[in-house]
Amino acid sequence: MKQTPVLIVGGGYAGLASALFLSHQGVPCLLVDRHPGVSLLGRARGINPRTLEIYRPLGLDERVKEAGRPFDEEAGVARCATLAGEWQWLFGDESPRGLPDLTAGEYCMADQSTVEPILIEAARAKGAELWFDTQCRSIEPDADGVTAVVEDRATGERHTIRARYVIGADGYGGATRERLGIARTGLGPMRHFVTFVIRADLSEIITKRALFWIVGEPGGAASAAFVSHALRDHWGLSLMYDPDKESPDDFTDERCVAAAKAVIGRDVPVEVVSKASWTEAVGVADSYRSGRVFLVGDAAHVWPPAQGLGANSAVQDAHNLAWKLAAVLAGRASDALLDTYEAERRPVALALADLTVRSQAARFGSSPEDDPVDPVTCVLGQRYASTAMAGTPPESVFGDGVSRHARPGTRAPHLWLSLDGRRIGVHDLFHDSFVLLCGPGGASEEWARAAVEGVRVHRVGPELVDVEGHWEARYGCDAVLVRPDGYVAWRSDDPAGEGAPATRLATALHQILH
Repeated sequence: MKQTPVLIVGGGYAGLASALFLSHQGVPCLLVDRHPGVSLLGRARGINPRTLEIYRPLGLDERVKEAGRPFDEEAGVARCATLAGEWQWLFGDESPRGLPDLTAGEYCMADQSTVEPILIEAARAKGAELWFDTQCRSIEPDADGVTAVVEDRATGERHTIRARYVIGADGYGGATRERLGIARTGLGPMRHFVTFVIRADLSEIITKRALFWIVGEPGGAASAAFVSHALRDHWGLSLMYDPDKESPDDFTDERCVAAAKAVIGRDVPVEVVSKASWTEAVGVADSYRSGRVFLVGDAAHVWPPAQGLGANSAVQDAHNLAWKLAAVLAGRASDALLDTYEAERRPVALALADLTVRSQAARFGSSPEDDPVDPVTCVLGQRYASTAMAGTPPESVFGDGVSRHARPGTRAPHLWLSLDGRRIGVHDLFHDSFVLLCGPGGASEEWARAAVEGVRVHRVGPELVDVEGHWEARYGCDAVLVRPDGYVAWRSDDPAGEGAPATRLATALHQILH
C-alpha cells in the first residue's frame, strides 16, 4: 500500500495547482488523472493579475507570460455571421493588462494547453508525484485518513493509496463530489458543447485577432464560438448541441469540417486535430469539505466562462487550501483551520456564479454594455470572513472596489518595494509562511523581535524600501501579519490586543491557527 499525506484526484488547473502549492510548502503529494497528458484543446484562457501574483514568488510568472505571447495582439470581442463576412465589434480594446497601482501581477492570455505543462514541470521539480492515465476507482474516508484505489488505464493494474487527506479536483463531471453525497445548488446544465481544434490557414480572412468571435446571424442567437490557438494555423471552435436529440459521438470529423467551413465562410482546407465535449453549467457545491476530503475548482463550483474567472478561481482555491493543509500536517495548526477553506472560498463562488451568469447574458444579448461585472474588483477585491484571522471580518465578499487599506480578511494592499536593489511587489514576499510586515517607526524593532517560529519578518525602512511611499496610507501601523496566501490576518493596532508585542502576536497566531 502506497502512503502519501495528500492524494489529489484530477490533473487540470485545480489539481496541478494543488500539487504545486503543496509541494512548495514541503508537503509530499500524489496526483492521479485519468487523461494520458495535457489536452491540445486550449480550454480556459486568461491568467488574471491575482493568479499571476500568486505565481510570481514561485518564479513562474515569466514562463506563464511567455506562454501567452501568441495571444499578445488579441483584443476585443467580435460578432459575425461568418468569419469571412463583416464583423461587429461588441468590445474593442479591453482594460490595460497591467494595474501597477494595485498589483505586480498582469493579465496574460495564456491558455490551459500552454500553462498546464509549466505547472506539471514545476510541481515535479518540487517533489510532487503525478500519475497520468490513472483512474481513481474508489475513495473510502475514515477517522484517520482516506483509502483510495486507483487503476493504471494502460495496464489495468490497481494500486491502493492511503492518504491523510484527499483533494477532489476532478471537475464538473468528476465522481468525487457524488461519492461524498454532496449536492450542488444552482441553475444546473445550461448549454452543451462539442469543442474541436482545427488546422487551417486563415491568414487572408483573419487580419485582426479578437479574443474570440461569436458566430451567428445578426439579431439571432449565437450558433458557435471561435477562438485562436497557441499553435500557428490552429483554431478552436465550439458548437452547441441538444443532448435530447444527439450526442458528442454524432459530431464526426466530416461533420466538424463542414461546420468549420460554414463558420469560416469559405471553402478552405480544414483538418480536425482534437475534439471533446463539455457542459456550460451553474452550480456551487453545498459543502467544500466532507471529513478528510476537499473539493476544489470545477468540482466545487461552475459558472459560465465570462471574464475567465473559473480557471483562475480554481488556482486560488488551491492556494487557499494548500497552506492550511501544510500547517495542519506539520502540527502547527488544528484540523479546525481546514474548515475555513469553505468559509472563505464558497461565498466567493456564490457571488461569482451570480455575476458571471448575468455577465454572460449581457455579452451575448442585445445590451452588452449592461455587463454587471467590474473585473478588477472581482479579481483583486475578494474578501474573506472566517476564524482564520483576528479582527473584525468584512461584511461582504465584495466592497466598493479594491481595498487599499490593510484590514483582516482583505488581500494585502499592493506596495512597490526595493529589496537588495531589486524592485518587487509586496506579494512576492507571501508564499511559504506567515509574514510580519513591520513599519518604519521605532516600535517596529520590538515587533520584529517578537516574531516566532513559522513567521518571517520584513521591515519597511531598514530592509525594504517603500518605493512610492504608500506604507502609511495602506498599512498605517507598527506591524501587520499576512498569511501565506497574501491575506491580512491581524494588525498590531487591534484594539482588543493587550500585553507586550510577543504576547499579542502569539495570541493572534493561536486564534488564527486554532
